[in-house]
Amino acid sequence: MSENEVIKENIDLSIDVRNVTKIYSLYKRPSDRLIDTFHLMPWKKYPKNLALNDVSFSVAKGETVGIIGTNGSGKSTVLKIITGVLTPTKGKATVNGRISALLELGAGFNAEYTGVENVYLNGTMMGLTKEEIEKKLPEILEFADIGEYVYSPVKTYSSGMFVRLAFAVAINIDPEILIVDEALSVGDVFFQAKCYRKFEEFKKQGKTILFVSHDLSSIAKYCDRVILLNKGDKLGEGSPKEMIDLYKQVLVGQYKDDNKGEVKEGLNTDTLEYGSKKAKYTDCKIIDSNGKNNNVILKGSKFKIVMDAEIYEDLEAPIFAFTFKNVQGTEITGTNTMIEKSITEGLKGGTKLTIEFTQDMNLQGGEYLLSLGLTGFEKGVFTVYHRLYDCINITVVSDKDSVGYYDMNSEVNITFH
Repeated sequence: MSENEVIKENIDLSIDVRNVTKIYSLYKRPSDRLIDTFHLMPWKKYPKNLALNDVSFSVAKGETVGIIGTNGSGKSTVLKIITGVLTPTKGKATVNGRISALLELGAGFNAEYTGVENVYLNGTMMGLTKEEIEKKLPEILEFADIGEYVYSPVKTYSSGMFVRLAFAVAINIDPEILIVDEALSVGDVFFQAKCYRKFEEFKKQGKTILFVSHDLSSIAKYCDRVILLNKGDKLGEGSPKEMIDLYKQVLVGQYKDDNKGEVKEGLNTDTLEYGSKKAKYTDCKIIDSNGKNNNVILKGSKFKIVMDAEIYEDLEAPIFAFTFKNVQGTEITGTNTMIEKSITEGLKGGTKLTIEFTQDMNLQGGEYLLSLGLTGFEKGVFTVYHRLYDCINITVVSDKDSVGYYDMNSEVNITFH
């Protein structure tokens, strides 16, 4: 590629991250940082943390790109390097265009200033004149919608009020590039919907959005492309579905480490379990509509819950059950072989069997926890053989959520008279 071609390619990019590595030194005491910074004890070595390892990616103008990964994967670090908050140990991050960032809650705000004073402070930091800020102030305050609190010090704000004001400032300074970290997760659902409508507006205007989120439904709905980080490494980039599938493999320990050549499988080892253990679940898998073992299920598609069980003693009539709960612990739905009139009569000890539940996924997009139950009646007395609480995390990805927990799949017909 010629020099002119490189220049043309960079003009079409909003963000270009090249071979970025970030290494932190770990200090036990504040004085250690001072000693290390000024090389007062050159013989003393401090442990290092590799936050980012030779990470490269680019974001074209007008693209919406998501970054996903577990905690500690380097997501926030790379955003801070892009916005200039941190300096990379190696490599370079280049930004073309006016950038507006909403990173950690509290970044760029003075707790002693009022909301209005912080609007002026942030606007000035972003290169706006006092007159430009005054012109945008009504729109900012209307979007934030926190009433008379705008005249109170922000140290008195709730986290929700704070993020409302911060996001209102970030999106109303007419940025060409918007960068958003997990800060939106503290806002209420109505404000989050308001923010995502703004994302749609930005996309239509051809602006660039880079955001980190654990809300995989939002990642699937709004992103053109997704970058997956894990422990400082870039595992991949591609379509939202591809990267979400890969991310879920990482979450459940099924991502293949090429250096070890191993794939870990099985139930969550931290799950709560109890029971007499006269019978036991030995495995459980979620099978998607393509027949693949996959904890990410598309709303509206068919999927299976496949349970493997082993019977250790003779049982009269065991009942196999599952329950979906949301992350707050509310039971959403569930069923069992007795309800479905698939009662297993008189199983002998030593029996091994597989139970499959096939159903449509009509839950709203979000995170859910699956619990399993293996129970029965012994001489009329209800008995628990094996219960597993929160053994599998299931993510439902949706581009259309209705109100409440599940979708009734309504069909709409409008007749004009």
